[in-house]
Amino acid sequence: MAFTFPIRVYWEDTDAGGIVFYANYLKFFERARTEWLRNLGVEQQKLRDEVGGMFVVTRAEINYLKPARLDDMIEVTAVLESAGRASITIAQQAFLKSVSSDQAPQLLCEGSIRIGWVDGHTMRPARIPNTIVEKLS
Repeated sequence: MAFTFPIRVYWEDTDAGGIVFYANYLKFFERARTEWLRNLGVEQQKLRDEVGGMFVVTRAEINYLKPARLDDMIEVTAVLESAGRASITIAQQAFLKSVSSDQAPQLLCEGSIRIGWVDGHTMRPARIPNTIVEKLS
């Protein structure tokens, strides 16, 4: 089941044409991933402080389908796509939240983001701690 995070579009998120600037979807996806992990009991700052490691984005594939505009309410999802020893891949989507309950949300953007686990001091790849893997399963 996908985790869902609501976001309102503000002026700072838009370009001169009044639509969400394409790179801001990466920010929206980041916020949703962070809250998804937090919801699973994985707090990233705490991990870095206590375990010495952290997640970093190693790959992002994004498809832009429709624009979001100022004041739109969007819902960004995050769901585990795959997990390995040193990285996980999260499928993410951004939907325009429908105003009426009989209308389905419109898919605006979708992507696949791979995050790798690294040692916080050396920034070298490392194995994801078992406690995190268990929470993701």
